[in-house]
Parts: sequence; structure tokens; C-alpha cells
Amino acid sequence: MKKWLLLSCLCLLIACSANKKESSSPHQAELPRPAQQDEKDDSEPTIRDIIINKYQGQSPTAWGEALHGIQRHIDTDQLVVALTFDACGGIHGSGYDADLINYLREMKIPATLFINSRWIDANSDTFRTLSQSPLFEIENHGSLHKPLSVNGRSEYGIQGTKNPGEVVDEVQLNHEKIEKLTGKAPKFFRSGTAFYDDVAVNIVADLKERPVGYSVLGDAGATFHTEQVKHALMSAKPGSIVILHMNQPSGDTAEGVKAAIPELIKRGLKFVKLSDLPLKE
Repeated sequence: MKKWLLLSCLCLLIACSANKKESSSPHQAELPRPAQQDEKDDSEPTIRDIIINKYQGQSPTAWGEALHGIQRHIDTDQLVVALTFDACGGIHGSGYDADLINYLREMKIPATLFINSRWIDANSDTFRTLSQSPLFEIENHGSLHKPLSVNGRSEYGIQGTKNPGEVVDEVQLNHEKIEKLTGKAPKFFRSGTAFYDDVAVNIVADLKERPVGYSVLGDAGATFHTEQVKHALMSAKPGSIVILHMNQPSGDTAEGVKAAIPELIKRGLKFVKLSDLPLKE
């Protein structure tokens, strides 16, 4: 009798243990699924990878400021002019011509501002304020202010980008910075010195920006004196794109602009941003 009772208790204990295991198993965390042999760890190629693969080994055949594909005029018969201001950045180029910008605000003159990444870093609060003004549009002046080249060609003593990968970095890194800070992706790119080779021009287009030059040299890198700036601006015609600088407050750009704008207005010219109208070479 005792043996029978002991055996029954043992069977009951085993059955309870089995039921407990069955009831708990659905709530246990699922173990990681082993990787299948046909799964790949390779990531998708980046735009940088694609550009390098497409342009590696291509040799440029042209160099300059007025190559095919560079937008240098407004495509219109209207009496309009676009004022564009570069902020180049770097040790000698991160100043801010507040007098110039305040005058544009006072006169309600719209303008396109080409801003370099280093200038943004040195003037973060000012950049934020400018980007929020409806008078101004923020566009891409590169990451390190280099002439845009695929073989390191230099201009004005500034060495250009050395290969397609560096071209992508010069354009794309500042593009991403501007978009992150402003919420708006830049549409236009102007290289450091405004020089390009023809391969680099094509790369900019592949990066979904439009390379922009100019048709009126407004201040020659902020080296013109007041009368020279005024004279340059007075040469503007309907559809002109004028290049000036907003990063050299010790120069005469502001005074030249102040002298010229009232005269241009008397001629019937109006001022637009680059995105207001179509552009052409």
C-alpha cells in the first residue's frame, strides 16, 4: 500500500512539472534567428561611392568660371538683377559685414547668400538669424572653400579638390549642414574662387545642386574700393548675377553697394533672389 502511494505521488509530481514547462514556453523570449547563408551584410552604396565609381579616371578638358553648365545669368527679359554675397570662412574670411546686411534689410533688398561651412561655425547665431529672414536665401559655398577640381588644380593660390570623392565632400557636407540647421536644402552651389573644371560641374549636377557663377564681378573678393564697387554694380544689366562678399567688414563693399543701389533703382531695376526666376548660362 505504501509503495503504491509513493508511486502515485511520484507520477503526479512528474506530470505537474511537465505541464509547467508547456505553459511557460509560449512566454519565453524567442532566441535570435541564425543568419541565413544567403543574407548579405553589405550596405547600400552611398552617393559618394556612386560618384567615385562614375567619374574615377575621367580627365577634365576645361577650367574656368564660365564653363558649360555653370549658371551665370537670370533667364528673363524683366528689369531684374540678383545680388549674391559670399561668406568664405576660414582664418581671414569669417568676418561679418553687419553694415552691409543691415542696409539690405533697411532697403528691403532681397539677396542670395552663399555660405561656407567654416563661416557657419564661426557665426552660428548670425547664420541662424539670416536663415530666418524672408529677404535672404541660404545657398552652398562649400565645406573648405576650394576650387572644384578632380585633379587638384589651384586658383588664386588655393588648391582645389583632388579627386571626385573630395568634390563630393566639398559640396555634400555643407549641403547637409545647411539643411540640418535651416530645414531647407540648398539648391545652388558656388565653389571657392568660383572656378570649376568640367568634370566637377557634372558632379555638382549629379548631387542635385546647380553650379552658379556670376556675370558681374562686384567687389573682386572685397578688394575693390567704394567707387570700383559702385562702377561694377552700375554695369549690371537686366538678368545679371552680381558676386559680392559679406565676410570682409573692413572692405568697401558696403559703401559701394550703398552708393549704387539707389541709382539702380532709379533706372527701374528690381532685385531678386536666384530661386525667384529661371537661370541660364
